[in-house]
Amino acid sequence: MSTRQPQNNVELVTFGCRLNTYESEVMRGHAKKAGMEDAIIFNTCAVTKEAERQARQAIRKARRENPDKKIIVTGCASQIDPDSYASMEEIDQIIGNDLKLKPETWGVRHNDKVLVNDIMEVKETAGHLVEGFEDRSRAFLQVQNGCDHRCTFCIIPYGRGNSRSVPIGVIAEQTRSLVEQGYNEIVFTGVDVTSYGPDLPGSPTFGQMIRRVLALVPELPRLRLSSLDPVEIDDDLWRLIAEEPRLMPHLHLSLQAGDDMVLKRMKRRHLRADAIEMCRRAREYRPDIAFGADIIAGFPTETDEMFQNTLDIVEECDLTFLHIFPYSEREGTPAAKMPQVEQAIRKARAKLLREAGKVQLQKLLRNNLNKEVQVVVEKGNNGRSENFSPVKLSGDLSAGSLVTVRTTAIDGDFLRADVL
Repeated sequence: MSTRQPQNNVELVTFGCRLNTYESEVMRGHAKKAGMEDAIIFNTCAVTKEAERQARQAIRKARRENPDKKIIVTGCASQIDPDSYASMEEIDQIIGNDLKLKPETWGVRHNDKVLVNDIMEVKETAGHLVEGFEDRSRAFLQVQNGCDHRCTFCIIPYGRGNSRSVPIGVIAEQTRSLVEQGYNEIVFTGVDVTSYGPDLPGSPTFGQMIRRVLALVPELPRLRLSSLDPVEIDDDLWRLIAEEPRLMPHLHLSLQAGDDMVLKRMKRRHLRADAIEMCRRAREYRPDIAFGADIIAGFPTETDEMFQNTLDIVEECDLTFLHIFPYSEREGTPAAKMPQVEQAIRKARAKLLREAGKVQLQKLLRNNLNKEVQVVVEKGNNGRSENFSPVKLSGDLSAGSLVTVRTTAIDGDFLRADVL
């Protein structure tokens, strides 16, 4: 899935994660200041083969439809395998994941088609101040980048480098700036956010950083977090979950599977019981909390019994917002060398997980019917409540505004609500 966001003749096509969304806004600012009119920038993703296929298809289409525009490709896919993208005649320039965020990269005529450095040598994550987002509903803020772990299925560390953290003061400054621009909700994002801090002076934890930023920016109404590892939640974050109303009761878990053998073969840091206990504890602190999760279907060696454990954990943890990925072999990862599950089985298992997610969403909607909630308005008069329940709103409301509503009915995959 991609998003196209033309603005001031600098068009960005973004694939993949929330961090890419944030980084596209950084690049938009740099390209705009550099006067790069009539350029199309593709920010690619390497999580799956399908993500890469879609990016290549979009690049070829863009060249056919825009023969005179400069096409620049960046992101994880081109960082990991720049030569394959350099062989595409549709592309004018390839820029690596580190260099794409540096203002001096943009607007300069480079003789080389490929501008990619060694991402493993990058030691710092600079604070990139984003002046605004195309969609005014919420802003994403990068607090961490890279990953020190090597899950057997994942190629992303080779596109992002090792873990590095943004200093707390910089995060607070950027948060305050976004609030002053009118954003009522900010999402802290990164590649492995729970690994935040060891590379900074004093080694602050992820929870300590959040606590300090919330104290420094009391005017921030709502904060959300991107994917968390179930066993990496520190004491400060647990206290915030229990006591801080500005931290939204909605957590997204980097779960990946619900079977212990599969998790071990993935080289994950948690087991099945860890995820169940984490959800139980969070729900004890915040009964209104809702969970999302990333899950891979058809990981190598996964049997029917192993898959059933993953399917069962959806209900056992009461997971709602599921991001389901049929396993995709990534060359250079250990999992690609393991005995593979047939493609048809992967797709069938992914379908079952998505169906379970639909059942769970209806359950969440029923539990949130006839309640007074606060909603951040999105485009099209939709919005999200505190626990991320999708809401359709009556009236003509501005995207990004924070309104109090009462839910009145279920309309498909949304709650209907009236503004109070």
